[in-house]
Amino acid sequence: MFIHNKRLQYTVRVSRPDPGVANLLLEQFGGPQGELAAACRYFTQALAEEDPGRKDMLFDIATEELSHLEIIGSLIAMLNRGAKGELAEGVQQEAELYRSLQGAGNDSHVTQILYGGGPALVNSAGVPWTAAYIDTIGEPTADLRSNIAAEARAKLIYERLINVTDDPSVQEALGFLMTREVSHQKSFEKALYSITPSFPPGKMPADPKFASVYFKMSQGGEVIRGPWNADSTFSFVDTPTPAVDGGDGSASVALPADQQSTLEAFAMRGQSDVNSDPVTGADLGKADGDVDGVGDAAADEAPAR
Repeated sequence: MFIHNKRLQYTVRVSRPDPGVANLLLEQFGGPQGELAAACRYFTQALAEEDPGRKDMLFDIATEELSHLEIIGSLIAMLNRGAKGELAEGVQQEAELYRSLQGAGNDSHVTQILYGGGPALVNSAGVPWTAAYIDTIGEPTADLRSNIAAEARAKLIYERLINVTDDPSVQEALGFLMTREVSHQKSFEKALYSITPSFPPGKMPADPKFASVYFKMSQGGEVIRGPWNADSTFSFVDTPTPAVDGGDGSASVALPADQQSTLEAFAMRGQSDVNSDPVTGADLGKADGDVDGVGDAAADEAPAR
């Protein structure tokens, strides 16, 4: 059961209208790292979670993300409020109205025309929100890692948004939202590490022949060694060659006899004649003496006599 409280989780105060900043804030309203995506991600995970403690945590954070959606949406609406009336009533000359809506050179005029100054479920470039932003896989150890990364990405977006406004009240509200991302990240990390073992994700064990092998696939230049490929953890293969499983590195399939004969007939029908050298359209388009198909630039540029 959800009950809406008319008071926001954090007080929103906007010093002056700014449609340009409002448009940028849409990134956290209807963007891939935004609050709606986070709420849907954690809510769907909570519904499928079998552990009662993690289930409560996911529902709590999902519900708080909806509160954050309301905060960021309120910021957008307040920043757009002046332009909303001007656009609806047409009190400015067309050119001046366009300039005021365009703000700091972004696409706020587009979202204003389409959505009338209200917060729309689009990102700052006008791309509609999509459920494809939700990357839940149904395995807690994998989903919690994804949640940690999602909170980190959202924090970075909030940092960048804080840097594009000089309104201290807006900065404070965005700072609150940014800080809550850190708190959620800590909760998800604690929940992940309370699962033993938490790596690798899933039930099936990794193949020990390859689980602790590092293949140096980028060749050329200095070989950089670090904890990600250290001998203490990995068997380092400097120049990997196929096939690492000891086979010949080819691809094959055992087909039933009827499919094999049909495939052979198909291959025969499309077989290339290696002795054929037909004249092509490119050949016909060549000038005399032109061996590369480009033509003799010097001859083309020479004046006629």
